[in-house]
Amino acid sequence: MAYPLPVASLLAPFERRVLHPWMNRNVRTIPAPESVYPALLGYSRAPRLAYLHIPFCANHCLFCGFYRNKAGESVMGAYVDRLIEEIAQDGQREGIRNAPIQAVFFGGGTPSALSAQDLNRILKALHEHLPLAPDCEITIEGRVAGFDDEKIAACLEGGANRFSIGIQSFDTALRRRMGRKAAREEATNFLADLVARDRATVVCDLIYGLPLQTDEIWRSDVALCHDIGLDGVDLYCLSLHAGSPLALSIDKGALPQAADNATAARRYREGGELLEAAGWTRVSQAHWRRTPRERNIYNNATKTGADCLAYGAGAGGMLAGHRFMQESDKDNYEACVANGQKAISAMLAPPPHHRACGKVMEALENGALDLAGLDQLVEPGFSQALSPLTEHWSGQGLTEQRGSQLALTAHGRYWHNNIAAQLFALIGNYIDGPQTTTGNMPEGGHPPGIPRPVHPASKPQGHPHEHVT
Repeated sequence: MAYPLPVASLLAPFERRVLHPWMNRNVRTIPAPESVYPALLGYSRAPRLAYLHIPFCANHCLFCGFYRNKAGESVMGAYVDRLIEEIAQDGQREGIRNAPIQAVFFGGGTPSALSAQDLNRILKALHEHLPLAPDCEITIEGRVAGFDDEKIAACLEGGANRFSIGIQSFDTALRRRMGRKAAREEATNFLADLVARDRATVVCDLIYGLPLQTDEIWRSDVALCHDIGLDGVDLYCLSLHAGSPLALSIDKGALPQAADNATAARRYREGGELLEAAGWTRVSQAHWRRTPRERNIYNNATKTGADCLAYGAGAGGMLAGHRFMQESDKDNYEACVANGQKAISAMLAPPPHHRACGKVMEALENGALDLAGLDQLVEPGFSQALSPLTEHWSGQGLTEQRGSQLALTAHGRYWHNNIAAQLFALIGNYIDGPQTTTGNMPEGGHPPGIPRPVHPASKPQGHPHEHVT
């Protein structure tokens, strides 16, 4: 049975960007998640991913909402011991080898803050204990400062084949103001050296919408990615996290306001146009590649709801539609692992119709939604019931109708998470009937009282990573 859709309540311009369209107030929490985890491994399906969280940074960058622990050799070494122990424990679980791992992402925090030895031994533990696919994409996220030749060599020797470097901006004054230490020349030389080694894919991320960022700075940053010869680049919109140093600086008047949505959306569009004019290909909403070597497996798959194993304090994962977060306190995490426990602090049941929603998200990331296919995913007649909303989106300059394809414009791609959030809610409404919160996403698209899992897909501000990430 199909139910009427409350489309009229959604016919208004978007005002605030949704960050996490998968999250809503109708999703229930799972009690005793650590006992559910082993069974979920048996239901997991390909593609399977893995995320490792390194919750240490040399300093707290202004734009980052994910800072946790000050980097220090002894404390990081002890953490790595437990991280490897957790990986080994998971490697013994029944179901862990049901599907090969197609991509691994080291996020943070700042993975490159670890010593060369610790980076290498984590990589070797992954190969020893987990079923990595022969062509597994293994990404090390890092920043320019402190990522020396010894660490890079240790990563390459351990099997890393992709580096994601948090640049945010190449402009020296802006970098310094945001808490980045390396100047423009240092950042460009570092990336150029990685590219010249020709042993791994090299990508970076840029942020648009920063305070003090001008149109000239933004265009120069994007052009420099091409000049350096990078394989790929992420263009991320700044997300101001309440209580972050950047938000506090703006509140105190020490920095001007961040860019408004009109300016941010324009910079997103112009950045993409500059890259595409130079021969780059857009492979998702926020990612462009220059060479086929850049596969972007991890980021593409996480955004569409793929299964993801999680290791480390504060890491977020997904199994059979269940999102979970590990204990974020480093000491509590280490104690759990030492006791042989999976340190899961919270787990959410799959949102309604998560498989259909995953297909929708995949289509939106690719830039076009097949309306005929949407009827097959949901129920016959769904696309017709949506027509007042799709006409509204077209009127707002968000979409263009191309036969059965609803193509997102650059403006629509900027707002793609909002479009996804509305579609997710309406899919459930059409199949299950009216929901008390249909169309009403909480701030940021995240249910209250549940910690936010940390991995690059949940860091649209550009990895502090970003996930930053």
